[in-house]
Amino acid sequence: MCGIAGYLGTGVHPDEAATLLRRMAGEMPHRGPDEQGIYRADGVGLAHKRLSIVGLADGQQPMSHDNGALVICYNGEIFNYVELRDALIAQGRHFRTESDTEVILHLYQELGPDCLNELNGDFAFALWDNRRQRLMLARDRMGVRPLFYTEQNTTLFFASEVKALLKAPGVRAEIDPIALDQIFTLWTPIPPRTAFRNIRELPPGHMMLCEGSQRTIRPWWKLQFADRGTEEAPAEPAGELRSLLDDATRLRLRADVPVGSYLSGGLDSSLISALAARAVPDRLQTFSVTFETDEHDESNWQTLMAKSLGVTHSAIRCSQGDIASLFPDVVRHIEQPVLRAAPAPLQMLSKLVHDRGMKVVLTGEGADELFAGYDIFREAKVRRFCGRQPQSVRRPKLFQRLYPYLPGLQQQTPEYLARFFGTGADAVDDPLFSHRPRFRSTAAAKIFYSGDLKAMLGDYDAAADLAAQLPADFKRWHPLHQAQYLETTFLLPGYILSSQGDRVMMANSVEGRFPFLDHRVVSFASRLPPDLKLQGLREKHILKEAARGLIPEAVIDRAKQPYRAPDAQSFATRPVPAYLDSALSPHALSQGGLFNPATVCKLKDKVLGGQATSFRDNTAFMGILSTQLWLAEFPATAQTKQQEDLYP
Repeated sequence: MCGIAGYLGTGVHPDEAATLLRRMAGEMPHRGPDEQGIYRADGVGLAHKRLSIVGLADGQQPMSHDNGALVICYNGEIFNYVELRDALIAQGRHFRTESDTEVILHLYQELGPDCLNELNGDFAFALWDNRRQRLMLARDRMGVRPLFYTEQNTTLFFASEVKALLKAPGVRAEIDPIALDQIFTLWTPIPPRTAFRNIRELPPGHMMLCEGSQRTIRPWWKLQFADRGTEEAPAEPAGELRSLLDDATRLRLRADVPVGSYLSGGLDSSLISALAARAVPDRLQTFSVTFETDEHDESNWQTLMAKSLGVTHSAIRCSQGDIASLFPDVVRHIEQPVLRAAPAPLQMLSKLVHDRGMKVVLTGEGADELFAGYDIFREAKVRRFCGRQPQSVRRPKLFQRLYPYLPGLQQQTPEYLARFFGTGADAVDDPLFSHRPRFRSTAAAKIFYSGDLKAMLGDYDAAADLAAQLPADFKRWHPLHQAQYLETTFLLPGYILSSQGDRVMMANSVEGRFPFLDHRVVSFASRLPPDLKLQGLREKHILKEAARGLIPEAVIDRAKQPYRAPDAQSFATRPVPAYLDSALSPHALSQGGLFNPATVCKLKDKVLGGQATSFRDNTAFMGILSTQLWLAEFPATAQTKQQEDLYP
């Protein structure tokens, strides 16, 4: 796990190349505190910041091969590198290191860009083929590791973080209004957009090949589901899933340093921790975050699981004041506006891991997307059920069963519930049917947009933009699989694995590994019939069956409690953080030009008075505050006045 940066093109003077590469890499000390290296040749440069995990003694990068014919700068891990290395040795290849990095170089020499299909891992890398004068950029299937790029004066610059790109000549930090509107609708920009205008991310499962003046971006892997009605269940689905997860966990325990595990107290992390605890030779170390507020805290379940597994457990208590204090640093690391405070406690958690001397942790991320664990999947099923009898007063009460952890919802009338969840309001053949209520609720925060921003956006529709990018065979999938595709392809890499994953973990030099996102597990889940995942309203049915005998039945059968953290209420605590007044002052809001100062100041007063209890106010406050902090962290002149190329 590391940070990479580099360039391809003639826009960097040879005498300035080394200085530029070190400056770019120097913006990411947290991604690689152990070592730093650079490579320079005519028109190409690579920089690397290393977090040493595999091949501690001989895994330095950039790594060259075949007398400099190939050079790689690589971030991530190839978990099946042992098997790949053995197969390559059997074919007569010779290795000079014990690192997984060298495996990629040999595979590329054998297969070219098709080598990606052999890799089981989380990675983003730049590989320079000196003989072909070809640069290859590649990103893992699920988008675990980030990779950004931009082009200035015919020169391509790339890096693991945007901060590094901002050190390149001519690259400016300007907010992309379209991306901002996508965040305020979809929670994340639609790739390749980022919050930064003219800075793009390589989408998950994509590669970029650069030869001469040609830049070719294409997918090398896609998430696919079987056509509706053609899904097939294996003979022993629970046993096969358990075997796959066991092997995925085993592979992700490979490291030359100890590997720990997050333990939230829910099914997913508990199962991964149980599988890991059986495989490690010593007591597994597990880590949790706890909260002062009962509605967010899961410490009782964490304690139960830690005792059940016999692990060495550590927990950190996160207060609302901690969230407010840490939030500006969180925005600096995630590099985009965010609608929730949830990344802050996870950044605290990764610091706990770091302080315990650990570099690597397993997590349970991905299970909710793959096995239909989120409430949004059950909610869509209930909405379809209610839509068949829109006048029913009994059917809308099912929504209360979905959200037992939201006490305010339990007091509402069936009429209110039907209106709130849009029963009958959306066509069942709408490709975004499952997510329409979320998009509508989130987009309500746009009432705080400034007149200039509204004029700039015109009639732009982020949801329609998303719908236009769905694959052609999407309409042939079961509605549950359509919803899973939306969640897995967009929100998972765009928010969960970035803002709540890689970015806040690497802020403290910690690598996260995700057994559920092993591509074999992903493929298995995508082939399953829907009722093996969502059986009635029972989420993750097959996963619960696979977990039996490994973790306590009470954990398997407990009501779903999604990870959440106190949001706007965190900023109502005293003392109020000093940055709040400066970030949300009328002057700062006017200078930013994105939000209406008068209405935002009223919202701020509402939050400080503890009155911002609605989803809209909560989402709006977090989105506006994080955007203002983003503007302060990445300043540029005339942020919202750049209207040219608004729709590039």
